[in-house]
This record gives sequence, structure tokens and C-alpha cells, in this order.
Amino acid sequence: MDFDQLPDHIVYSKNVIEFVTVAAETCLFLEHSTDFPKTDFIRKSVKLLPLLYLKTSLLEAPEPVFEDVPETFVTEEDYLFVKEQLEMIMGADDSYLEVFHPDMVISDTPIAAFVSENMADIYQELKDFAANYQLADMDIMNDALVACLRTFAEHWGQKLLNALKALHAIRFADGFDIEKEDEAEIQSKLDRNSFLNFLHDDNDDDLGNLLI
Repeated sequence: MDFDQLPDHIVYSKNVIEFVTVAAETCLFLEHSTDFPKTDFIRKSVKLLPLLYLKTSLLEAPEPVFEDVPETFVTEEDYLFVKEQLEMIMGADDSYLEVFHPDMVISDTPIAAFVSENMADIYQELKDFAANYQLADMDIMNDALVACLRTFAEHWGQKLLNALKALHAIRFADGFDIEKEDEAEIQSKLDRNSFLNFLHDDNDDDLGNLLI
């Protein structure tokens, strides 16, 4: 991508474009989670999530243009679709004990949390951001970036780290590489086209190679 030919605006800056690319890759990955065996899904997740956190944390939020928050696009059905696919993939490993849950202020014991729920929450924020970004209106793109970075600080950044901690424990447990799937390969396939394909070009960058 030739950044010199893009408009001189923060939404087209190099760091933001790199964030958009990783965000799009994350959405596509989660939408197609059932295309992967469980072990491959976990391997790819522990590579992609740190990259997403890094690219997000490098950004500074611009000043908003509008008073109203950006439009949201992810429906409850969309959210549940992704969450249920992730629950199916993770199986018994979906739940884990979480000490950073907001309810810990009224509890003295760890609270059960779910990888699928954390990652579906991340998906919702990223997809809403990408849908607004796709509109190619710089003011809307600007405010979508503001909203996404705000919610990253408020909740989905922590949820990313929580899910990564649980996935890390599974990925690097003894016997992970020789573990056989207990269930037959999941046959459920997504039957909807992702509007994020406009950001996904395997010939344009090496992101796909990082997930192999």
C-alpha cells in the first residue's frame, strides 16, 4: 500500500491502516472459526490477539467530530452466531476462572468467565468499527476510531488479555501438540459473506503468514 497517495488524515495514517488490517483479519478469523480444528484455532488465536492488542495500543484517539456516537451494525443475532461457534470450538476449555472480572469487587473468589464471550465482545466492537470505516467518510471513520479506542480502554482490551491468558494456558500445556480431538471435525460452515473482504488481501501484506 502506498501511504503517500492517501489523504492527509489520521484515519489513513500508517498505524491506523495497520490496525484496520488486523481488526479485519480478526473479524474474518472469528466469523470462520469453525473452519479450523480446535488446536489450529488456539494456535492462531495466541498469535493474532497479541498483534491486535499491540496495533491498538499504539494509537492515539483523535478529537471526535460529531456529538452522537457512531452507528452500530452488529445485531444480537450476529453476536450470538459468533459466540456459539466459539463455544463449539472451545468445548470444555471455554470456561476459566477470572480474577479481573468486574464482579470481583463483591466477591473474594475467582469468577467463571468464557473465552467465547470475551472474543465475541471483541468481535462486536471491531466489526462495528470496520463497518463505519468502510463507509469511506473521513468524519465517520474518525469517530468510529474514537469509539473503538474508547471501548478498548474501557473493556475489550482487558477481555482480550483475559482470553489470551486462558488460551495461552491451553496452548502451552503439556501434551497440546499430540492431543487428539475428542469430537469429529466440526462441519458447521458460515453461510454469510463478510463485508470485511475489502480489507483482506493476502497479496498485500504478510499478515496471513503470521497466522500459519
